[in-house]
Amino acid sequence: MAEYLASIFGTEKDKVNCSFYFKIGACRHGDRCSRLHNKPTFSQEVFTELQEKYGEIEEMNVCDNLGDHLVGNVYVKFRREEDAERAVAELNNRWFNGQAVHAELSPVTDFRESCCRQYEMGECTRGGFCNFMHLRPISQNLRRQLYGRGPRRRSPPRFHTGHRPQERNHRHSPDHRHGRF
Repeated sequence: MAEYLASIFGTEKDKVNCSFYFKIGACRHGDRCSRLHNKPTFSQEVFTELQEKYGEIEEMNVCDNLGDHLVGNVYVKFRREEDAERAVAELNNRWFNGQAVHAELSPVTDFRESCCRQYEMGECTRGGFCNFMHLRPISQNLRRQLYGRGPRRRSPPRFHTGHRPQERNHRHSPDHRHGRF
């Protein structure tokens, strides 16, 4: 029986999981769909690979929007500018989850103004097509796991899911440490 269930998972024969959502990551019925939308948890794999290959990550934002200009965007702030530059150069030759990666340096150093305040309060009426960032939250458990990996830090890497205090680091130039992936 388990073999059969595994063979139909995410197909039209699967009466529990939405095959449309499984194939393209979106469903026209949204929350009203009668089947489950198995949204992946925040990808530890992405964080781990970027930090191990390119350098220490200070901050990472993952958009949960559906609009073309924000869908799938991941914003990473590396501790060192050189790490961000190397990541952009190497990631543009990569594919992830069947999609070509388009990486670029970003002049944005503080994403607070980019985040949808209504979404953070659970009140955004524009849904996934909002022009402000809807940040995908991560669990405290995953935050602890990621903090435990890599070099020691004074504080854990920042995964933003809402309003945050003013950034402090004046030792590094703020330009070019953020990459959009």
